[in-house]
Amino acid sequence: MFGEIAATMLRMPNRPAPPLVVDEVELAVLRSIARAGRTEQRLATRARIVLAAAAGAPNNRIAADVGVSPMTVLLWRRRFERGRLAGLRDAPRPGRERRYSREERDRVIALTLSPPPAGLTHWSSRRLAREVAMSTTTILRIWAEAGLKPHRTETFKFSTDPALEAKVRDVVGLYLAPPERAIVLSLDEKTQIQALDRTQPMLPLRPGQVERHTHDYKRNGTTCLFAALEVGTGKVTQQTRARHRGEDFLAFMRQVERAYPDGELHVVLDNVSTHKTPAVQAWLKSNPRITFHFTPTSASWMNQVETWFGILTRGAIRRGSFRSVKELIAMIDAFTRQWNDGSSPFTWVKTADEILAKAVRKRPAINESGH
Repeated sequence: MFGEIAATMLRMPNRPAPPLVVDEVELAVLRSIARAGRTEQRLATRARIVLAAAAGAPNNRIAADVGVSPMTVLLWRRRFERGRLAGLRDAPRPGRERRYSREERDRVIALTLSPPPAGLTHWSSRRLAREVAMSTTTILRIWAEAGLKPHRTETFKFSTDPALEAKVRDVVGLYLAPPERAIVLSLDEKTQIQALDRTQPMLPLRPGQVERHTHDYKRNGTTCLFAALEVGTGKVTQQTRARHRGEDFLAFMRQVERAYPDGELHVVLDNVSTHKTPAVQAWLKSNPRITFHFTPTSASWMNQVETWFGILTRGAIRRGSFRSVKELIAMIDAFTRQWNDGSSPFTWVKTADEILAKAVRKRPAINESGH
């Protein structure tokens, strides 16, 4: 096949390829394959090639955008023309026989994407097999070829902040192009961290046996953790407090001010009320070198310190056993010291335009569905 493709390229070096003919059902499946985070990378690449070809993009541009050779673009155009969605999959094993027609496949895909009968939230392979008089194995094979997984679901939430675009551009601009000689901090609180003590001692890891602990535990109090991550270095300044109030936040900000005594400080944080109390506002006025930059509502994922909180939880808290809040705080302090000894910054890769384009693209679909 590669010989045929090479010959085609030699015969028509400058002639743009006509747009690939793709029906609406196939387009929906291809977009789903290209977007899904857990799609096999090579399959997602093939789907993006076909989508670009369907939009009429020249083969050379598709190759450059997707990061493949022009011959690869021609290969998957031909494979799709001959085998449609199934053609994007790797060739079947010898002896495997296709036992359904294209019309049957299209019917299964269309039904899968349509609402199920009353009383059900989604199609199961057995129910759909009964509906179309096909075997469960065939249904599963068609679903696998089309990248459909009706049994799975994911959650999402869009920010309704009226200043969404301005805040996204502000925060992302600080991450990607911070002001010269200024320090950018990502700050947040992790509240109500529990000091849990297992009712029996843990059984340690050993060959052939994972670490084990009892499912029940004793609660020995809670603490609130304030943390500020320096975006440029990954270094963390933290403080534990018994409560999460405006005065506790202000006490932590005074610690941050002492940790960074010189230069401009730009602090990325969320919109909770404790960050905007009159005492905090007065303190900001008396410290003009410190500027707050608020993330959009429902967009905590834009705060880089949230990533550090996740690492802390997995590495020092979730599997720990603490007889007191004091032990819990000692563990957090030890983890932070170790982190700072070898700290490195997180790499922010999304531009503001990419974030906003994704949000704007998805909103109409949500509105149309009545949610």
